Amino acid sequence: MKYAVIGAGWAGCSAAVELARRGHQVALFEASRTLGGRARQVSVHGLMLDNGQHILLGAYKATLGLFDTLKLRQDRVLRRLPLQMCYPEGSGGMVFAAPRLPSPLHMLVALIRATGLTRADKLALARFSSAARWMDWQLHTDCTVAELLDRFDQTDNLNRLMWHPLCIAALNTPAHRASAIVFLNVLKDSLGSRRAASDMLIARTDLTRLLPEPAARFVEAHGGTVHPGCAVQSVTRSGDQWQLVLPATHPAGPALADQRYDGLVIATPAETAGHLLTPFNLASHIPRFEYEPITTCYLKYPPGTRLSRPFMALAEDPGRHAYGQFVFDRGQLDGHAGLFAVVISGSQQAIESGHAELATRCAQQLATDLKLPELTHPEWSQVITEKRATFACTPNLQRPTHALPLPRCALAGDYTQSRYPATLETAVQSGIMAADCVAGDHESINESRF
Repeated sequence: MKYAVIGAGWAGCSAAVELARRGHQVALFEASRTLGGRARQVSVHGLMLDNGQHILLGAYKATLGLFDTLKLRQDRVLRRLPLQMCYPEGSGGMVFAAPRLPSPLHMLVALIRATGLTRADKLALARFSSAARWMDWQLHTDCTVAELLDRFDQTDNLNRLMWHPLCIAALNTPAHRASAIVFLNVLKDSLGSRRAASDMLIARTDLTRLLPEPAARFVEAHGGTVHPGCAVQSVTRSGDQWQLVLPATHPAGPALADQRYDGLVIATPAETAGHLLTPFNLASHIPRFEYEPITTCYLKYPPGTRLSRPFMALAEDPGRHAYGQFVFDRGQLDGHAGLFAVVISGSQQAIESGHAELATRCAQQLATDLKLPELTHPEWSQVITEKRATFACTPNLQRPTHALPLPRCALAGDYTQSRYPATLETAVQSGIMAADCVAGDHESINESRF
């Protein structure tokens, strides 16, 4: 059968691969000339980097399974690090690093060895972990993460150094607004599962080369086609099949104008999906989301400049204009020696003074926290902000289902129904589920495995 997938972000790529894997002919359309959506490569000062620094988790079963389908060796494309939350020495942070021991022993040993935490902090963390396991990491009534932490008497210091940074990194939503149920889902599948599930996975290459480009090659090798720079303007039903309205200026537009498809996966941003569904009176199927930005500040130093670890946590302190939450040493990850990436999730306040000012402040923060004055003056800097990086993952948020009341038509995207927030894993899961919705009579997928 012939299927069209609109959108070649991680959701669309996973849907296209899944359909091609099942033996179907797939046409993959992407409005941008670069595949990857909101997790893609960009050219920065002659280097191919990412529009934002990402961390994957060992718990990402769907994503790692997709890598296996694409025959990508995980040890070559990903740097696997044990769970850690380590701040620069003397910065007022902590060092919490899990050894490679079976779960939950790895967490217990990490807690005992942790520095920067008081006895009260460690007891509070142990109490929370024990209670969460006893509850099977579930809540019957949603609340904010801040309310959950308060309910379990977590200390201010522990909240500042661990829980709030983990929450903003995982949900891209501050603890006082973030969903406790979704936060617990992430903790259950990482901290509460086998040790390898809590590992942190960092790409050794840019994000487009990590998955979208191998996915495109897989689709083409299985008889499909990939059309970058081809924005689908609308979709129509023609008998029992779907037809796409494409821009007449696109080189392949005239040749594709008369193509008919047996099924359709819409893997675009939520607003674009709503526009495509408006003629079918289904725009209301997609709620209006509130969005949160993520900013990455790249700072280039001489090649010999490096961190003591591949990445480190930073003490966020808006009062001193220190907005960085994590810093990554790209030289230890992908060979870009001397290149640091400072990540700021929920970065609305940080970008108010402009990108140039933020780059200066990030460099000053690194110089202060790492006690290296020379970091104040990088060779160059580049700030990239995804203003609509993720939806705000608030309590009781209603997210649309993959299935649509249209023949062989489904949604894919990290905003669709899921136990997880808007992550790469959620996007991949959604693509597989959407493929199952439109071609599920050929092979079933058990959603519980996600």
